[in-house]
Amino acid sequence: MTVPRTETVLEANQTIELLPLDALLGRLLESQKSALDRVGEALPSIERAVDAAVPRLQRGGRLIYAGAGTSGRIGVQDGVELTPTFGLAPERLVLLLAGGAGAGTQAVEGAEDREDQARLDLSEHVPTADDVVIGVAASGNTPYTCAMVRAGRDAGALTIGVSGNADGRLLRDAEIGISIPTGAEVLAGSTRMAAGTAQKVVLNLFSTALMTRLGHVYRGRMVDMRISNDKLQKRAERMVSELAGGTDEEVREALSLVGGNVKRAVLIRHGVAADHVEDLLQRHKGDLHAVLAAL
Repeated sequence: MTVPRTETVLEANQTIELLPLDALLGRLLESQKSALDRVGEALPSIERAVDAAVPRLQRGGRLIYAGAGTSGRIGVQDGVELTPTFGLAPERLVLLLAGGAGAGTQAVEGAEDREDQARLDLSEHVPTADDVVIGVAASGNTPYTCAMVRAGRDAGALTIGVSGNADGRLLRDAEIGISIPTGAEVLAGSTRMAAGTAQKVVLNLFSTALMTRLGHVYRGRMVDMRISNDKLQKRAERMVSELAGGTDEEVREALSLVGGNVKRAVLIRHGVAADHVEDLLQRHKGDLHAVLAAL
């Protein structure tokens, strides 16, 4: 029987549990560092994925994350950050986890084997050619994830597979495969370790670069973040002041006119009438650099 690389036991770690604590921690840290090296090798594939996703999102497409178990939870974790951090509208984000939302905190037995459920879960969201389906699976062969990516591709959506197994089904089914072969784990089978770290970093890079290309970043600042507490209110005021100037009162007034959005408040402070802001942003695909250059 073929044993997945993540299930094999490294000879050097046969007695890892007997190591002194400092040596154990060092061994664990080394496994994390090696995972980052694999991510570096995957940068060209991540770039291809971002380039292909940008025009679809600009046309109003959605990001659809799909996965099971640890990999699925890593995908969900990346996705849920995009609305508060970059202002991505909630309706443009779909998070599909084998076993349903409850599987985010508790394992659901057998859920990852349900290809029929994967196809049903995706069909309920009626995927289109402007959508982007991102499947994440350490083994590259998780039935739920692979079936959803295949269904997304059949529907015409852009499909991206993120896997630690270059030979797995997921990277064959996806239009763009991102291979991060982290190999045998420091603890055999624990894909929350090197494989999980590599997946998290890949998704961080992909989604952050994508949101940046979509105009949610200006001069190194997240100008479409959602204000949900006093700390973020102060951060928004500071950003508007740094980017467009004005007294504290003028900055707060500009933010209040546009529902607390930094990007739009910057335009207000540059003299754009509140009823013209949306038209300008739409005309320039949300790119604040382009809007300000055109004023």
